[in-house]
Amino acid sequence: VINKLSEKYSINVNKSGFKAIYGSGQIEGEKVILCKPQTYMNSSGEAVLECMQFYKIPVENLLVIFDDISLDVGTLRIKRNGSAGGHNGVKSIISFIGTDDFKRIKIGVGSKPDHWELPDWVLSRFSTKELDAVVACSEKSLFATELIVKGKIDQAMNKFN
Repeated sequence: VINKLSEKYSINVNKSGFKAIYGSGQIEGEKVILCKPQTYMNSSGEAVLECMQFYKIPVENLLVIFDDISLDVGTLRIKRNGSAGGHNGVKSIISFIGTDDFKRIKIGVGSKPDHWELPDWVLSRFSTKELDAVVACSEKSLFATELIVKGKIDQAMNKFN
């Protein structure tokens, strides 16, 4: 989703800092920072906090986009806030920024088969059918992000949840 946003809005996500790769630009007339933490997922809160502090980003402007094994492949879920739901990356963000009151877009990658270890599952390649679903979901996530950036999270939730 970050790559699609970067391409559509000509935002170069090529700067290094904050334990992340990031870039700044505008989406729908609003200034944004696109940030890809480069820490281990379980420590992604470090990168998020450092970026937020440097740019003085209030938590109400934070949008986190992440994978979710509790959702079927290609399913999109938008939430205004909430717990980590077992996601260690989100747990890290909550721990570092001190609140779970931030917007999120969850992209389903399907539940882990019994014979897989979780890291191997979430880093594995999608089948062709799954990849088609994920690409379609990332397109929806792009539009959902645009609505959220414009302050229309309710509209995004109604349209995509």
